[in-house]
Amino acid sequence: MKDFFKMMLASCLSNLIILVIGMFLFFAFIVGSVASLMSSGENTDMIVKENSVLKLELNKTIYEQTPGELNSYLEGNQALGADVLFKAIRMAKDDDNISGIYIKMSPMYNAGWALTEELRNAIVDFKESGKFVYSYADTYSQKGYYLVSVADSIFINPSGVLDFKGIAAETLFIKDLLDKLDVKMKLIRPRSNAFKSAGEMYTMTQMSQANKTQIRTYIESIWNHVSGDISIERNIPVDRLNAIADNLEAYLPADALKNGLVDALVFEHDVLVSMAKQIGTNDYDDIDFVKAKSYVQSAVDNVSRNKIAVIYAQGDVMSGNGTGVNVYSSVITNALNNAADNDNIKAIVLRVNSPGGAVVASEIMTNAVIRAKQKKPIVVSMSDVAASAGYEISCNANVIVAMPTTITGSIGVFGLYPEVGGMLKNKLGITTDTVLTNKNAAALSVMRPLSNEGHEVLVRNVEDFYVTFCQRVAKGRNLPVEYVDSIARGRVWTGIDAKKMGLVDELGGLDMALDIAAELAQIDNYSIVAYPKEKDLATQLMELLGEEQSLAEVLSKNTNTEKYYNLMEHVKNMEPLQARLPYFIDF
Repeated sequence: MKDFFKMMLASCLSNLIILVIGMFLFFAFIVGSVASLMSSGENTDMIVKENSVLKLELNKTIYEQTPGELNSYLEGNQALGADVLFKAIRMAKDDDNISGIYIKMSPMYNAGWALTEELRNAIVDFKESGKFVYSYADTYSQKGYYLVSVADSIFINPSGVLDFKGIAAETLFIKDLLDKLDVKMKLIRPRSNAFKSAGEMYTMTQMSQANKTQIRTYIESIWNHVSGDISIERNIPVDRLNAIADNLEAYLPADALKNGLVDALVFEHDVLVSMAKQIGTNDYDDIDFVKAKSYVQSAVDNVSRNKIAVIYAQGDVMSGNGTGVNVYSSVITNALNNAADNDNIKAIVLRVNSPGGAVVASEIMTNAVIRAKQKKPIVVSMSDVAASAGYEISCNANVIVAMPTTITGSIGVFGLYPEVGGMLKNKLGITTDTVLTNKNAAALSVMRPLSNEGHEVLVRNVEDFYVTFCQRVAKGRNLPVEYVDSIARGRVWTGIDAKKMGLVDELGGLDMALDIAAELAQIDNYSIVAYPKEKDLATQLMELLGEEQSLAEVLSKNTNTEKYYNLMEHVKNMEPLQARLPYFIDF
């Protein structure tokens, strides 16, 4: 009884602490939103002075679409959307008051290869104006360096680091952990889907040969493309770049300078002094730096009756509605329906950046794409990844545009069946007993091994959906089903290889997709309408509370442990049938 009261007291105390912290966070959200609204109001009246410099501080998460107030606040109110960056760079090119761009790079830069290349291409286009581009960092990540390799001058801190070493794909395996816990995990996938490796992290301790083959193929494709681009800009032969990467000959700033990857080892003060001279002043305090978000907010857009809807589908494919950066089936379906029914919207661009996810949600959105296509042209713009369910929702568009380094394909499916009865009995002393009305009433219970009939029905489930998936791709891409099956089987491809096989039509970014959409709709002038619509902070908070997310879940989104926390969340919330990439491939 004494221990009981101790436990009760500890529980009440912990709940009280969580409540107090939760209330503090709630009021912090409110205060942050008010400050954000006040600052945004000031930005709309911004005046760009002569000889201003557009400053791109790439030190936070970059989303496809400018995040709502809640995500922005959790990211320190500095999270950016790629849509804002692209628009700011385009505006700056034609703005006589902007003399150049200053890229302040951070090792925290975390966009994928395709989005990085798209931003890089925007900088290349900007340079056609004859204006300067400077870049500085204390430390350059490999992707960050790829982006700034087009700059006129690349500066690095003398004590910094340039992470130039080639691409390594690293996957996480937890089978040994599950074995220690007496948890058995069964991976169920079509017999031909050896490349569909997403579930192998639970059932193996290292990569399968099929997975190694596909990963090696696509990371070599990405590296060859990236090193080729850097070679052109820095006038260094590709063979030499590979030797530099092999021997880490650019890791230290002095070596990076010696080998021609950077232009000077300086502190930021020296960069600002040089920039001041570039724009004709002796004092760098006179430089008017313009930030991308406020710059875009100050713009007066041309409004046209003809519009193109850009629907952003970023994150894991999930069913229903939700808060956060995920591809929720109800949200995307509603956006497609609204855009298709709006007479002023002449075409739809579906911007996909998703590794896939729930099969049922994917099917719902794919059906919505097919229905919308009957009313309006639909063009897909693939960003970093549009694979598995991310590819399924794309495959029935009129035209698919991907970047050369886009990760796509992974046409396949898998299911996972956990058995936790052994863990409960052997580790916690918990047993179960069951009374049945029918032979297989408990066939899919996680407390016991799968019955033969249960295993067979799960196998049929994945086999049937794989056939459906291949048929959807074949119809959408106008390809024979047999051919689709031969290049599918869960295998991942880059945009370059996917184009060769007919899975995508063109290599390019969002701008190309918009041009194609306008051509299909037979319009010259148009304005862009973005979906999903941004929700205000109050609505997002209500949705957050409605979903009953715990304090740990909220706090975890703003820590370096997010990816490991998300792994556990994926396992807990995962629907039975999945069409997605492996959870963790860091490269």
